Amino acid sequence: MASATGIPQHPPINPDDGGEQGDLEPLLGRPGDASQRDDAPIIKNLIIGTGVIAEAAGVLLVASVWAAVFLNGPLILFSVHPLAQSVGLLVLIQSILVLQPTHTGAQKQVGQKVHAGLNFLAFVIFAVGVVSIEVNKFINNGVHFHSAHGFLGVISSFWLLAQYVVGFTMFGVPKLYGGEANAKKVWKYHRLSGYVLLLFLAATVISATQTDYNLNVLGIKLWATVVIFVLLIIGVFPRIKKQKLGL
Repeated sequence: MASATGIPQHPPINPDDGGEQGDLEPLLGRPGDASQRDDAPIIKNLIIGTGVIAEAAGVLLVASVWAAVFLNGPLILFSVHPLAQSVGLLVLIQSILVLQPTHTGAQKQVGQKVHAGLNFLAFVIFAVGVVSIEVNKFINNGVHFHSAHGFLGVISSFWLLAQYVVGFTMFGVPKLYGGEANAKKVWKYHRLSGYVLLLFLAATVISATQTDYNLNVLGIKLWATVVIFVLLIIGVFPRIKKQKLGL
């Protein structure tokens, strides 16, 4: 049906979607505002809609952390931790942004593969950051759980690991869930957990601004970090597709 201006009130239904428009409707905005076009390369998914704001937030985070590390104090083993974790989070953001706009079967298949690859890369980078700080504590007889950041970091690490295991097994070994149909039923919970985890990771990074290392060496401002993650939320969450969360 067309409006008085001749513009369709609803986007055409793609037969690859099974006749459903839910995958085209983001939490904020109109159906199709944050959806991948049939002829568009998947890399454009990173900046569709508010995605460009999320990208800016990720780049600002990496820039602020790396600048603080390289401009303040000597580079030590501990320095690897913030450097790696900031890059790991940037890669993780890409894995979210690239998959969100997909809505046809073909797009989802490509998106899931890229999503899995980026998640694996992020996992490796995060692991480097975790190993560096653990080795540093072992060498210097450091105390674990010295701050709120330490507690949040451990929770984040195990949550990430669980998220990765569920995601990779659903995609690669669906028979563990009783078949592909059952595995697909778990996807919405996997997605929901991922978005909540992103907020938890934001809290973990924000808490790092209150650690002794940052207060005494890096000097990254709390308010600046909060602003970065507000931008990240503005960039990511409006693009969430309602149907993909079962809404």
